[in-house]
Amino acid sequence: MFSSCKPTSNIITSKKESEKRSKSRDDDNTNRLAKDLINSASKNLGTRYKAGGTTSAGFDCSGLVYVTFKQFDIALPRSSYDMSKVGKQLKEKEIQKGDLIFFKTNGKSVINHVGLVVEVKDDEIKFIHSSTQKGVIISSTKEPYYQKTFAQANRIL
Repeated sequence: MFSSCKPTSNIITSKKESEKRSKSRDDDNTNRLAKDLINSASKNLGTRYKAGGTTSAGFDCSGLVYVTFKQFDIALPRSSYDMSKVGKQLKEKEIQKGDLIFFKTNGKSVINHVGLVVEVKDDEIKFIHSSTQKGVIISSTKEPYYQKTFAQANRIL
């Protein structure tokens, strides 16, 4: 008697394929988390600026980022300068939604301002932050002020 050899188990994928699928899942989770962070921060659009502020009564730039990430159990330092030391520093072309973007404003030689990247389109980066003049708003690196004061971007996720 002859019997056929029909496999009864699923095809075993190569280690590379398995790693690729795992990376894809990780990327999907990261993208979802980035969207959730952006949605959370966006709920504060229009909130006034308040030095040292970390509530809906008023935010400073790092307070907005600190509180937004904390809602998702991601611990960050409290100051923009200290935040700039966390995560992976990126080249401009690597910047994505959910990354932090840092500036040296008012002629300062050290990082003193932070925002959360909400959109990247061609060579324009839009970010949510708390400005001293207008409170929580979305700005662009196309604006001359932010174009000349851009310092770096970091990936936390």
